[in-house]
Amino acid sequence: MERAFDAVIVGAGQAGPSLAGRLTAAGWSVALIEKERLGGTCVNTGCTPTKAMVASAKAAYTAAHGSEYGLVGGEAVRVDLRKVKARKDAIVANSRSRNEAWVGSMKGCTLIYGAARFESHDRLRVGDDVLATKHVFLNVGARPRIPSFPGVDQVPYLTSTTILDLEELPEHLVVVGGSYVGLEFAQMFRRLGSKVTVVERNATLLSTEDPDARDGVREALEAEGIDFRLRAECIRLHPGTGGPVVHVSCTEGSPEVEGSHVLLAVGRQPNTDDLALESAGLSADDHGFIEVDDQLRTRVAGIWALGDCNGRGGFTHTSYNDFEIAAANLLDADPRRVSDRIPVYALYVDPPLAQVGMNERAVRESGRAALIGVRPMTRVGRAVEKGETRGFMKVLVDAATQQILGATILGVGGDEAIHCVLTAMYARQPASLLQRSVHIHPTVAELIPTVFQELKPLA
Repeated sequence: MERAFDAVIVGAGQAGPSLAGRLTAAGWSVALIEKERLGGTCVNTGCTPTKAMVASAKAAYTAAHGSEYGLVGGEAVRVDLRKVKARKDAIVANSRSRNEAWVGSMKGCTLIYGAARFESHDRLRVGDDVLATKHVFLNVGARPRIPSFPGVDQVPYLTSTTILDLEELPEHLVVVGGSYVGLEFAQMFRRLGSKVTVVERNATLLSTEDPDARDGVREALEAEGIDFRLRAECIRLHPGTGGPVVHVSCTEGSPEVEGSHVLLAVGRQPNTDDLALESAGLSADDHGFIEVDDQLRTRVAGIWALGDCNGRGGFTHTSYNDFEIAAANLLDADPRRVSDRIPVYALYVDPPLAQVGMNERAVRESGRAALIGVRPMTRVGRAVEKGETRGFMKVLVDAATQQILGATILGVGGDEAIHCVLTAMYARQPASLLQRSVHIHPTVAELIPTVFQELKPLA
C-alpha cells in the first residue's frame, strides 16, 4: 500500500520527534519511522542510562571514601549491580514513555515501527508499505563499531550497549579504547568494584585533547586503581583459561591482558548501510556518513540528514540543533547554519572534562597571538570545600581583538561552569565581559572571571 505524507522522518532519536512536532504544528502530515525504540541512543543506550550508572558509581565511591569526610564505617559499601541496573532501567523507561506520549499526542504524525529503505528519492518502503513524500529527513543515528581485530569473532565481547545489561560485576573488565566512551565505562566499573585495564593503540589517551587535560584525566583514573596499556600496536583477541585475552604487544609489561570481560569501545558507525541510499541517488563516505551542506541538505533535493549520520557533531546537543536548523530554514525563513554553532562537549569521567571552542593546541597551530589564563582547582574554594581538587581551568583569548577563543575545564562542576564562557562567546563579547562579571560565591564558576583577569601572553 502506498501512502503520501508531507514529510517522512527516519529515526526517532534526538532530532526526529522534535522536528515532527514542529512540522505537524505547522499543518504538515508526517510519518515518523523508528526501527527499534523512541528516543534513540541518548535515551536508550547513551546519555540517560550511562549517566544514571555514573551517579551510582559516584555514590559508591563517595561512600567508600567516607572517612575522608569524617564519616565512620563507610568503607564496607557493597554494590548490587542488579539494583544499579534496575534504577537505570526505571529512569530510561520513564524517559522513553514520555517520548511515546509526546509523539502520540501529535495530530498529523503517524508513528511507524520498522526499517526504512529508499525505493527512489521520494519513496521509502517500510515492510509492505511505501511512503511517498517530497521531504525526507534521515535521523538514523549510529551504533558501536566492531573493529576487525584478529580473533574478535572467537571471544564474547561487550559493547557500550550490551554492557548496560550486565547484572553481575565483571571481575576484571578489559576496555579496548582509551577515548570518551571507554574511559567513562572504565571509571564507572572500577568504582562499582571491578578490576579495570584500559588498552589503547595510541601513546596517549584522548589524543585530540591538550596534553595537560589528557594527563590530568589519566592521573585521576590511575589514582583510583585503573591500569593502562598504551601503545598497544598489535591488538588481537583469543580465548584464555579464565576468560578472553587481549594481546597488546606493548614494549613494557606483559604482552597479553586476560580479563573476565572485554568491552570494545573504539568508536561508532552511522546506521546508513541498510537505507539503500543508492536508490535515492545518495551515497555514504568511507566512514558511513552522509554528506550535507551547511544547512543539512544532502546533494539530492528534498533529502536532509540530521544527527549522528551526517558527521557534523555526533552529540545529543548537536543533533537537537540540527533539528532547529532544519525547522528554521523550512518554516521560519531563518537561514540558520551548522557553522553558526560553537563546538562544546564534555567527557563524563570524575572530575569531568569540558571543552568549548579552540583548545590550546588548536590556538598554537593557528599561529595567532593569544593570551592564556590558567588556574588549578586547588585554588578554587568550592572544589577545596568538596574535597575534589583535581584539574584546572584554562581560557584562551585573541591578543588583538580580545575575543574569547575557547576554554577547558577539568574539574568538579566543569561541565556546568563552561557554559559561562560559551554564552559569552555566542554573544561575541570580549574577555572584559567575564573579567567584570560578579558570580555567586561559593561556586566553581565564580573563579572564571578571575582566570580571565590573570591573562598572560601564550608563549
